[in-house]
Amino acid sequence: MNAKTADKVATVVICLFAGIIVLVLLGLLGFILFRGLSHISWDFLTSAPETIKAGGGIGPQLFNSLFLLVLTMLITIPLGLGAGIYMSQYAKPGKVTNSIRLVVEVLSSFPSIVVGLFGLLVFVNIMGIGFSLFSGALALTVFNLPLMVRITEQAMAGVPREQKEASLALGLSRWKTITSVMLPIAMPAIITGTILAAGRVFGEAAALLFTAGMSSPRLDFTDWNPLSPFSPLNPFRPAETLAVHIWKINSEGLAPDAGEIAAGASAVLVLTVLLFNFGARWFGRFMHRKFTATR
Repeated sequence: MNAKTADKVATVVICLFAGIIVLVLLGLLGFILFRGLSHISWDFLTSAPETIKAGGGIGPQLFNSLFLLVLTMLITIPLGLGAGIYMSQYAKPGKVTNSIRLVVEVLSSFPSIVVGLFGLLVFVNIMGIGFSLFSGALALTVFNLPLMVRITEQAMAGVPREQKEASLALGLSRWKTITSVMLPIAMPAIITGTILAAGRVFGEAAALLFTAGMSSPRLDFTDWNPLSPFSPLNPFRPAETLAVHIWKINSEGLAPDAGEIAAGASAVLVLTVLLFNFGARWFGRFMHRKFTATR
């Protein structure tokens, strides 16, 4: 077999595999959306679930997922940003730095169920926070922090060295160079990665089974006191998220329309994650054009 024939065969095989992957992905998304879109309505998105009767919705679970996402990113972004900047700009090459990178890589490969058990032991029991949104946010921070550190470190490392050296040559301090020169250039990649990480958090379930809990109190959306046990803004109340709700309905749902509720909730979850992904790409390109003055 000559080189040209081998190249054509390799191209056909690669395109075939790529086509199979795309077809499987489209088939999976199409199946979920086909089963669930017909059950989505405004009442379904805003009403509370029913335990036995038909006609329940996913309003509290959807709110819990969004609120948990905000809490998690409020913790993850400062820690991940600071650790990524330290690893890329301040950490000296050596055994200690390599060990830290190894720990980050190992942490990123942990199954989410292991992170959930760690959260149950440390946050729920030892620290005494109990099953709550805050415990879930801390567990998801452990789950998501390695990704945020890698995103920041790679974005900072992608800044042209000439721009950093030119800033230092003008007499700017290292911190001023990082905040005024390097961060604006790296910001599009950081923002894109952050939104993608947020989509990963939104669809997480296993880690939340042992930290945020599998039930929610009856929320009063007219009570905005964060210290009230029935306030939706209370971060120390147990909360069932949308992903956990889907698992719970499929495993032990008693409502006669449990299958339809699970299908509709799955479609909402998939659409939200897709929205995160497409939004991240659009916003990343927008920020890149803004910071680099490109069309």
